Amino acid sequence: MAALALAGKVAIVTGSSRSIGASIARKLASDGASVVVNYVNDASAAEGVVAAIKAEGKGNAVSVKADVSSPAGAKTLLDESIKAFGKLDVLVLNAGIMGSKVLADIDEEFFDSHFNINVKGPLFLTKLAAPLIPSGGRIIFFSSSLTHASTVLPNALVYVASKGAVEQFSRVLAKDLGARGVTVNTVSPGPTDTPLFRQGKTEQAIQFIASLAPEKRLGRPDEIGPIVAFLASDGASWINGQNILVNGGFVV
Repeated sequence: MAALALAGKVAIVTGSSRSIGASIARKLASDGASVVVNYVNDASAAEGVVAAIKAEGKGNAVSVKADVSSPAGAKTLLDESIKAFGKLDVLVLNAGIMGSKVLADIDEEFFDSHFNINVKGPLFLTKLAAPLIPSGGRIIFFSSSLTHASTVLPNALVYVASKGAVEQFSRVLAKDLGARGVTVNTVSPGPTDTPLFRQGKTEQAIQFIASLAPEKRLGRPDEIGPIVAFLASDGASWINGQNILVNGGFVV
């Protein structure tokens, strides 16, 4: 039997109790990784992901409660991860929120929540984790195909701005951390069928967005995990500083 691509690797996936994050955690584990399933509120969902991983019998997993929007939460996550598995090879910064408000409705609380969770959290978790990640390690940020789309609605203003900041983190850190063999890339899904995506949208709006892709459908969470797993593997050692759009042609 061929060796699993991520055997012996340890990965943290933030926001991985459900949706895209859970799919990523399961895929990394199916390739042999030991995965830290991070959550904030839904312990039962996180434990469900851990149980599914253990049942498959290829990787290992633990769940860790930590609010990674703050440096204190980031430290908790890292401390518990090292306690569980002793090292860190792959950091997947999936946790995020996607609110919908046009300029006239944006207030300071809305702005701060997006930038705390989508921008400050990933930056400070990366700052704390980077010294622990050895040469050959991987850092994978998450953005959105909307940062490249010409069809972008006014209510995406703050969300897209926060994701634009993340893309610049990835570009600069690819040069910085790349000097010691740690690659830094970004994955940017298109519209993906998750509760977060559907929140606040009518069925008509959802169908319109789906129609913008050549296959006239939304992406599925399980279509995101494989590209993350590839970026985490040895086969992606020369991919650094890239933003990979996973959107079925929604943006080309």
